[in-house]
Order: sequence, then structure tokens, then C-alpha cells
Amino acid sequence: MRNCVATILAALSLPASAMDSAAQLAAMRAEARAYEHGEGVPRDMERAAGLYCAIAASGDADAQYSLGWMYANGRGVARDDPTAAFFFRLAAKQGHAQAQSMLRYVGEPAKHMPECLDGIDPQAYAAASPAQRKLIDLVRRLAPEYGVNPRLALAVARTESGLNPLAVSPKNAQGLMQLIPETAERFNVRKPFDPEQNVRGGLAYLRWLLAYYEGNVPLTLAAYNAGEGAVDRFKGIPPFAETRDYVTRIMMTFKRDAHPFNAAVTSPSPELARCVVKKTW
Repeated sequence: MRNCVATILAALSLPASAMDSAAQLAAMRAEARAYEHGEGVPRDMERAAGLYCAIAASGDADAQYSLGWMYANGRGVARDDPTAAFFFRLAAKQGHAQAQSMLRYVGEPAKHMPECLDGIDPQAYAAASPAQRKLIDLVRRLAPEYGVNPRLALAVARTESGLNPLAVSPKNAQGLMQLIPETAERFNVRKPFDPEQNVRGGLAYLRWLLAYYEGNVPLTLAAYNAGEGAVDRFKGIPPFAETRDYVTRIMMTFKRDAHPFNAAVTSPSPELARCVVKKTW
């Protein structure tokens, strides 16, 4: 499935079209099901698995379940119960009832991240130090639990701290994801220099911001850097050189304006309809 997944993920790295994030996901899910069952197109289980995997990387529970089912039954991929359990567990943590039921039959989940969720250039990974690779693996492993694309999460971590879990900014932002004390408290991070606690706090904040700005990635990034209050006040990316540079740097890596979001996390920003994003990437 390697070449198929690589092709699909490359396509997903292109700038988002005018279609909104939810519609994009629905269309991709429908295409994956069509290839899985041969509905209107020649049956192509490998392509179906690649599509499901690409959608699962953005935290979609239905796609995570579908891919787990394919691995559990050897449909289009070699049967692999640990990998099936990995995807079932991701979906189950989002409340997917069928995934929760399937976990009883597939044993312990795989310890290594499946290829399509990696979110990192293999060359960049090879060039990283052993300590950095450990942190990269941590972000890659945790991001799907929060419905955050690993590529976006890693871009934020690299830009925030350079993958330094002990980093402290002049504004007292701390750790790998550079949480200010107020944000750390807001997302229940008691030990900001503990890498896992810090990453979970940063991912929880990204998940919240994605819901608050209904999947608008540039606004989410601007708010992560400058705070949602500033984004709402300026009705877009604030006119701060640091924030504009921050958004541009990450968008040049992530390259997608829209991201799936969980509307149940929070109500949208009351200023969202008035927010304007002027691209600089």
C-alpha cells in the first residue's frame, strides 16, 4: 500500500479547494467506499485502504474504524491484528461504538505508528537526533487521538520549540508546544516540561482552536501564537510580525487551509464570519 498512500497523501498536501472541510471528508469517504465495494468504479482495495488511511490521519473516526476492519479481515492489506487494534483504539477513543466492540477481538495495538499517519519526511526523520526522534514519535502517536493531523502537530512543535522540551520563551511559554501558564492550566497540564503532558496540552488546544475556527488552519495557527482574543479582535491574523511569520512558516509546510474539526468541542467564534485571511504563503 506504500505507493498508493504516498500518492494520496501528496495530493492531500495541496492547498484546499473552496469545498469546506466536512464536504471534502465526506467526498473522500464516499470514494473510499466505492473502491472498497466496486460501486461505480472497478474494485480497488489498495486504493480504498490508501484513502481511508489518508482520512484517518486527520482524525476521522469512521475512517479509522474502516481501516481497522480492513486490517482485521485482510481486505486489501495483509491481515495485521496489532495494526487493526491501533486504528480501532483511535476510533474508540472518539466514542465509535463499533470500534470499541472490535477491540475485544484483535488484542494489543501496534507500538509503531502506521505509515500513513507518520506526517513526516523520512529524510528529516533520519537527520534528527535520537532524542528528537523520540519526541517526533510522541507527537505522531498522540496527534490522531486529538483529531489533529500529525503533519500539522509536528510543524507547530518544530516552529514553537525546535523540538526542545525544556524551551522557555521570553513570554514564559514552556516546553515542546510552548504553553503559557494560563493555557497549561486551562488544559490540565501540571508538568509543562514533561513532554507527554506538554504535547497533550498543545494538541488539546489545537483541537479546541480548530473547532472554534471551524477548521480554518491559518486562523487556528494565528490564535495558537497570539491567542484567540487577538484573532477575534482583529478579525483575522493579527498585524504582528511574529504571528504573521509564524503562520506563514507553518502553512508553507502544512499547505492546507482547512482541517477536519469536532464541532462538539466548542461553539464557533462569534467573529468567524467576519474574519478575513490574507495569504502570505
